[in-house]
Amino acid sequence: MYWLAVISVSVGTFAVVTTEMLPVGLLSSIGATLDVSDGRAGLMVTVPGLVAAFAAPAVTVAAGRLDRRLVLGVLISLLAAANLLAALSPSFPVMLLARVLSGVTVGGFWAIAVGLAVRLVPERSVGTATAMIFSGISVASVAGVPAGSLIGEVAGWRAAFTAMGILSLAVLAAIALLVPPLPTAQPIRFRQLTGPLGDPRLRAGLITTALVVTGHFAAYTYVTPVLRDVSGVAQGLISALLLVYGVAGVAGNFAAGWAAPRDLRGTLLTIIVLLAAAMPLIPALGPGTAGVIALLVVWGLAYGGVSVSLQTWMVSSAPQNPEASSALFVFAFNLAIALGALVGGLVVDAAGPSGAMWFGGLLALAALPAVALSRRAKPPANTARTCAESPSPR
Repeated sequence: MYWLAVISVSVGTFAVVTTEMLPVGLLSSIGATLDVSDGRAGLMVTVPGLVAAFAAPAVTVAAGRLDRRLVLGVLISLLAAANLLAALSPSFPVMLLARVLSGVTVGGFWAIAVGLAVRLVPERSVGTATAMIFSGISVASVAGVPAGSLIGEVAGWRAAFTAMGILSLAVLAAIALLVPPLPTAQPIRFRQLTGPLGDPRLRAGLITTALVVTGHFAAYTYVTPVLRDVSGVAQGLISALLLVYGVAGVAGNFAAGWAAPRDLRGTLLTIIVLLAAAMPLIPALGPGTAGVIALLVVWGLAYGGVSVSLQTWMVSSAPQNPEASSALFVFAFNLAIALGALVGGLVVDAAGPSGAMWFGGLLALAALPAVALSRRAKPPANTARTCAESPSPR
């Protein structure tokens, strides 16, 4: 029975992260309907990312001693309302309001959900359950956009948001029926969230997260106009190519899930190099579908491993305080999404979509020193013993 609860939470994380990413594959069609440029339409990714970054620690603290099942239910109800409002949006300001609401859910649900495995399953199964919950995030990050794009291609972008609203209601029912009561005796305080920042390895993880995720979303938010206007891909084929990217990303998620515990540093370095190469090479190739497909596969494989690898890095850097490290990770990850979409939009409006791809590659490349040099970092004395007893980056 407890595995059904884990699956419910995993599908919930898939729903919230897919909702956050949904406009990426629908950017041009939404912009055309609501009469905004591609660069301005990128605010649909910037706004929820920014809100989610601050909602992660805020909701974690505000939840206090509330039953975590109740908190998850309230958050997923808000997500359903946000998606349905987006589907009905008559104007861009109303769409942005819907994206604000979804941002609250993304930050709060993600921050709370990733720490629930230890409370849902027996101790011997915690690792598997945690990986399953994380997989909802990773798979959404790479497969949610292609799925939304495909629905939008067939039935329109409003149908894509409606589908996510229906999925959110299904998750709400599953949580209510399958997740047991999860009362919390010890609430998290804001001062506890800053404690893990004393660990230099955790700070390296935050820097890496900021650079890699910002670079990725500076480019990926505008991948549709790049494929259409620079690579010469027909509009009807873009959804199929994003699906190829998504399938590669799912494979990359599981590959990194296997590789990261064995060589975390090497896995991250490989991911960063592949991302830094794939993004700028897409516009550099010019028109042509075959090379674009190959590069999208490489990009998908690499980015598919980002979430699981960086989350593993963060948790192993502060094993004595996993909820705080997870909240910090969610904060950094979503702030990077917002910043990437915002800066990428500015680059697109100033230098065209190709500029965003080059910019994204350079930012990813800048993360190499943070990972490569983290070998020299030493954890604070008061956490050294705890960290030594847990897996750590190597």
